[in-house]
Amino acid sequence: MLKIGVLVSGNGSNLQSLLDNIDIGNIDGEVCVVISDRCGAYGLERAQKHGIPTFSFDKSKYSNEEINKKILKLLKDMDISLVVLAGFLSILSSEIIREYKNAIINIHPSLIPSFCGPGFYGIKVHESAIKYGVKVSGCTVHFVDEGTDTGPIILQSAVKVLDYDTPECLQKRILEQEHILLPKAVKLICEGRVIVSGRNVYIEEEKND
Repeated sequence: MLKIGVLVSGNGSNLQSLLDNIDIGNIDGEVCVVISDRCGAYGLERAQKHGIPTFSFDKSKYSNEEINKKILKLLKDMDISLVVLAGFLSILSSEIIREYKNAIINIHPSLIPSFCGPGFYGIKVHESAIKYGVKVSGCTVHFVDEGTDTGPIILQSAVKVLDYDTPECLQKRILEQEHILLPKAVKLICEGRVIVSGRNVYIEEEKND
């Protein structure tokens, strides 16, 4: 069973979707710790309701360097194998990324490489998609590297942009897909079916006994 650490900054709805899938036996993994860069993040409360240890290092009290050092120590001390960014807004240090190469995943609310990179987060992504006039948007689960939203893509899910969509309406529909896509990616990784070759990610067929 893979030991998972989840990093959150806000509501934690993607964390909840992960916990729900673990609870029903869909994922052969265990969330062993939830860490936040905001003391008041609701994602921490979601974890506590599941009896999961939580830690918060508020950005108003600690520098990004201090937060990263504390996160890395926790992950190593708890023998975490997979790190999941579920709406985590702080930048991870090169040290963490090197230590967990191809073992940190993130979900982004667009079809990378569109509407991603520095400054593209939250509702800003959907505002940009609608302003540009795209007909399809969606979400992407990818490995984290030292760039911003530049790591190898694991899975993507497309969502139609409807006529007269508002950013909030589009965000809601894409979030529904995020709640499906992120647990699916974690499940595949826990099953050892995700193979990385350079920028390409391959999903091995499920083995039947």
